[in-house]
Amino acid sequence: MEHNVAPLAKGTQVDDYIIDSVLGGGGFSIVYNAHLISDKSQTVIIKEFMPKKLAVRINKTEVTSLDPSAPESYNKGRKLFFQEASTLATLKHPNIVDVTNFFQTNGTAYMVMKNEKGVNLQDYIRKYQGKLSERLLRIVFPQLLSGVKALHDQDLLHLDIKPSNIHLRQGGRPLLLDFGAVREQMKTRLYDARVVATSGFAPIEQVTERGYMGPWTDIYAIGATMRSCIEGCPPPPANKRKDNDPMKPAVTAFKRKYSKLILEAIDWSMEPDQRLRPQSCDELLAMLKKIPEEIEPQSLFDKLTFSGISNVLPWKKSR
Repeated sequence: MEHNVAPLAKGTQVDDYIIDSVLGGGGFSIVYNAHLISDKSQTVIIKEFMPKKLAVRINKTEVTSLDPSAPESYNKGRKLFFQEASTLATLKHPNIVDVTNFFQTNGTAYMVMKNEKGVNLQDYIRKYQGKLSERLLRIVFPQLLSGVKALHDQDLLHLDIKPSNIHLRQGGRPLLLDFGAVREQMKTRLYDARVVATSGFAPIEQVTERGYMGPWTDIYAIGATMRSCIEGCPPPPANKRKDNDPMKPAVTAFKRKYSKLILEAIDWSMEPDQRLRPQSCDELLAMLKKIPEEIEPQSLFDKLTFSGISNVLPWKKSR
């Protein structure tokens, strides 16, 4: 028999908020649209810790461990979720999701985030089967790198950068989401089975016990995300690239559609050997800044507004 992991119903009160609708969710959480009780016009996004394999909702609101005799896994997950919220609440950066509140109630934990209009990068990649323009890449990814650098400056790694965790707002301003995999950087490599690894975006040191993770690990994921914007699908898994790499270098595969420098930046970021990648966000940012400002006719593009963002999507041959 399936256990109850149903979302909170519309109109449910959670702390100082009222649930308006279910926005989405995954295996570990449910995300809601909500508003403040004191001001209905103040809308927010609420993320509820709800691991489907570990938890059960025992009434309309309460959440508890699916196995009452062994609640350790659920309690540990809830603690990590709360730590994620606490970390994000202290990281104030224009390209990192803004957590405004976090709390525990109903036997679980919640984080409250600022509600910002926009679109998910993965949705755009799926809709246009990749083929996103170089202009979009040059606007979005330097800003994204700035946010990731702020994280690295706090000795933290994101470890789950991918298109579905990037939200594009008006003006093409990216917002990095979902810090559930965030970990402190370690001076020596100790394998951690809890580390999330999304196939195609996680480098070899993240999916094996060899090597150790650092800023270069997130940089690989950024390169893989850029390549997905072009190719329309995730790159091959890192373990398949280790020996006989089936992936053509971007400078070869897409040379007629994008400038050499941006393709070189993607290939550099995605080097299977972590020692050959950029070792910091600053290194990759410096390379991206070398790309000429105008490589495509300006008339092809309006301002990168939310309503007009599709103007930077189709492939256009670079000069």
